[in-house]
Amino acid sequence: MPKKLAVVFGVVFVLVGVLGWVSNPIVGMGALFETNMVHDLVHLAFGLILLVVAFLMPKHATFALKVLGVVYLLIAVLGFMLVPSGGLLLGLVNTNMADHLLHIVLGTVLLVAGFVAHEGMKTSASMAAPAPAMPPAQPPSGATM
Repeated sequence: MPKKLAVVFGVVFVLVGVLGWVSNPIVGMGALFETNMVHDLVHLAFGLILLVVAFLMPKHATFALKVLGVVYLLIAVLGFMLVPSGGLLLGLVNTNMADHLLHIVLGTVLLVAGFVAHEGMKTSASMAAPAPAMPPAQPPSGATM
């Protein structure tokens, strides 16, 4: 399940990053979610990171989801503190209030996904069929009882 979640989120981030380069009312300059080239590149990078982890290091997918969740929550806090009504966050990433709110939602969802996926791994591992019992040891031939 962690691998699937990392793939889904990775594809969504890549698509959003690409969408930022195309004129549309959702993502980009003057759109609902205000982005610039750096912001779009961040989406692409996060998406690619999740996809690489999902396909090359699937055992680390829960960790990647949790880390990106924390990163997005930190970005949201920084956004609210440094550019509450929008503008360039850290002089690099263009944001607005819709972005700040979305970053809270994304951070929370990514964290929850990481923890739920991690718990799902524990549950499925504990529900796995027990290993077959070892047959009783046979006494060496010639031994008397």
